[in-house]
Amino acid sequence: MPGIISDRLKALGVKLGAQDIKPAPLTRTPNLDQILEGRSLRTPLGEAFVVERHYPLGQPHGHAALQVNASLERLAEWAGEARIGQISPQGLVFLDTETTGLAGGTGTYAFVIGAARIEAGEVIMQQFFMRDPAEEVAQLAAFESFIAPCQAMVTFNGKAFDAPLLASRFISHGLRPPFLELAHIDLLHLARRLWRDRLPSRTLGNLEVQILGAVRSEEDIPGWMIPSIYFNFIHTGDTGRLKDILYHNRMDVLSLVALLDHVGQLLSDPLQYGGQFSLDLLALGRLFEDLGDLEIACQLYVHGLEHEDARAEKLPAETLLQALSRLAAIHKRQANLEAAIQVWQQAARQTHIEAHIELAKAYEHQLKDYARARYWTETALELVKHSAALNGQENYRNAYQRRQWLDELGHRLERLQHKEALHKAAEIE
Repeated sequence: MPGIISDRLKALGVKLGAQDIKPAPLTRTPNLDQILEGRSLRTPLGEAFVVERHYPLGQPHGHAALQVNASLERLAEWAGEARIGQISPQGLVFLDTETTGLAGGTGTYAFVIGAARIEAGEVIMQQFFMRDPAEEVAQLAAFESFIAPCQAMVTFNGKAFDAPLLASRFISHGLRPPFLELAHIDLLHLARRLWRDRLPSRTLGNLEVQILGAVRSEEDIPGWMIPSIYFNFIHTGDTGRLKDILYHNRMDVLSLVALLDHVGQLLSDPLQYGGQFSLDLLALGRLFEDLGDLEIACQLYVHGLEHEDARAEKLPAETLLQALSRLAAIHKRQANLEAAIQVWQQAARQTHIEAHIELAKAYEHQLKDYARARYWTETALELVKHSAALNGQENYRNAYQRRQWLDELGHRLERLQHKEALHKAAEIE
């Protein structure tokens, strides 16, 4: 049957197969080279369009700089990728894309691939702009050539978006994605760890302003407008705001360079570069505690808590109590009971029930001071019974938790009263 159908189609003059089909001519906009200050670039897979700019290393970017002078060893430890700590700045590629949509998938194109490398005392940036969808395979080939010397890729949300999208575009052309073997530093996840408590928004644009002190010019454009501007260019040839798209992408990539150096400094010497905000110091403390560096974590917690007093900076109650609990736990783990008691007492003044319980345990089991242990137990019982006095901390209003505390503290009080009676009887004898 298939043969009969093919014969009939041929008799009607219908050509079968794609071998004789000529590719559609590429749409070319006059003077695009001048408008975008770019050039055509020949690749083994066709002609691509690239806009290239050079920036001297150390050039200011807000109050940061375009450089990677900081050690990346601590960042490598945090990322769980040992290779990152061994890579020189020249082995890094900084990547950001502009796409036809945010959903990803096979129908989404990366019509701008912005990438930067450090070479010969400069930050060299190339933006591979897809003038026509038929040009995509050449665009990808030009990008592959640019990143060939690199061993690691730096992105912002690139693990979830840019890298999978680009991989799908390479695969759609039967090509192997060239970055699969590269180490990948996604600064979004680290930014959330460091500034989640202080900054309501951790977008790259907001970090530019709040962390790097960089301000974009009027050329910038909101990200949500970018796909529609590109579609308009494809359909009508209107180049009106293409330069603004490239500026937006360029600033994103340059900010990645400055942000990587900044977080590298933070992790290499957090006490020096931890900043002026208690919330940042405490966030660094949690990060170093998770890394297992309890000595630095302890110093950061202490510094952050002292910083609050010195600046009259009021920490949110939950953040303050969490920091005190973590600091006391470190002291306890290091067998520094005296320091732990001081911190628990500070937390207890904030009506923190766990601190009361820890104090009761310490005085009962380690110090054998049953009277003080009873005092902290009775005080904790009063707090649990009158949970309205708990400064709005949600976990204390949980009925199940409250019942557990009442049972535990009730048993502890009975035991302490019994121990006190035995101790007094022994003294009388």
